[in-house]
Amino acid sequence: MSQFRFLRRPAIAVAAGVLALTLLVALFAPLLAAGEAGRRVGPVFGGPSSAHLLGLDDAGQDVLSLLLHGARTVLIVGAAASLVAVLIGCAVGVLAGYAGGWVDTVLMRVTDYFLVVPALPFMIVVAAIWGPSLDHIILVIGLLSWTQMARLTRAQTMSLRERGYIVRARGLGSSHLRIVTRHLLPHLTPLVVANAALTVATAIFAEAALAFLGLGDPTSVSWGRMIEHAFSRSALSAGAWWAFVPPGLCIAAVVVACSVIGQGVAEIANPQLQRDHLPPRRVRLRATPAGGGEDDGGGSESGPRLSGRTAATVMEES
Repeated sequence: MSQFRFLRRPAIAVAAGVLALTLLVALFAPLLAAGEAGRRVGPVFGGPSSAHLLGLDDAGQDVLSLLLHGARTVLIVGAAASLVAVLIGCAVGVLAGYAGGWVDTVLMRVTDYFLVVPALPFMIVVAAIWGPSLDHIILVIGLLSWTQMARLTRAQTMSLRERGYIVRARGLGSSHLRIVTRHLLPHLTPLVVANAALTVATAIFAEAALAFLGLGDPTSVSWGRMIEHAFSRSALSAGAWWAFVPPGLCIAAVVVACSVIGQGVAEIANPQLQRDHLPPRRVRLRATPAGGGEDDGGGSESGPRLSGRTAATVMEES
């Protein structure tokens, strides 16, 4: 159970709680919402009240209901885009690292090409060409988020393929498919899971950015579209902070939670990441005899002479 020791850390425990709460809200949004999302229930920019705890937006819709239903879109986009990035990145990284040679060269040059492409502007162009659809947004984010996964899995695969058990399996006649599925992928799983969590955070932020720019799916409720509607319809000038502050806080909370979880899993996969600084040292004082500081011939001394009992400091590694 040492693999779950990271859950004892307060930050990671809180992050796991945030993700669990978001998942529960997304699953039971129709039961928890005060009314159907998209239905007008009051005046424009109505303030928070006992009937509407987070007030109303520019169309008189309940903000809390929109938040609950928007959690579904956020999790769907994050999970689906991360899955696309993981599948492409793992396939490219494992194939390049295991095959080597010209295959590695070609695949890494393609990866480098995608790395230098500015992600957000390219997402804006592709989303504008394909059209504002949730499926298109997932594909765009996934197709531009696999490069980091590919480079990491390639480096790890190149290290694993030289291990003794891989060499023995190859010598015993195991097929390449069996070596990859039975020996390489199990060792790559912690690394893949850690980067998948970080990719979820990237996908959620990218979806919010595209929705804020007006390229989100107009038929679905999302936190990014809530912020876009609030700013485009003068919620800030009207003093209706409840129209954009809650969705912004929700996006920040989920993105930070995914990042913390990803970092925690990465520390399990690579314990050396836990040492983010030099190991601490302590000083121990040791008493020495009074005459220890005298010079040999009574001549000139190289430094100030100490009388009585002097203390010599000994540096020890903790």
